[in-house]
Amino acid sequence: MSWMAWTLPTAIFFVTIALLLVTFSVLAVRFPETPRRGVLGIETTRGDRLFITLLGSAFITLAWLGLMTAALPWAMLVCLVWAAAVFRWV
Repeated sequence: MSWMAWTLPTAIFFVTIALLLVTFSVLAVRFPETPRRGVLGIETTRGDRLFITLLGSAFITLAWLGLMTAALPWAMLVCLVWAAAVFRWV
């Protein structure tokens, strides 16, 4: 695995994504849901909302890196607020 610089933050990132996918797979099997229509006007499931959250968080973090001078952990706080909003209203 020398082709990639595995650091602790990189490992934590990929482990977190893997755990989210496993958790949402177990939830989908254990507690099936019907899609719901939120503020976007499209039907979404938990998995759809997770994808929207991850995609939005990537853009928030990139924008933060390019536009802000504050520390990156503040961007994570913004991403957590974004995630809460997506799972609540989308």
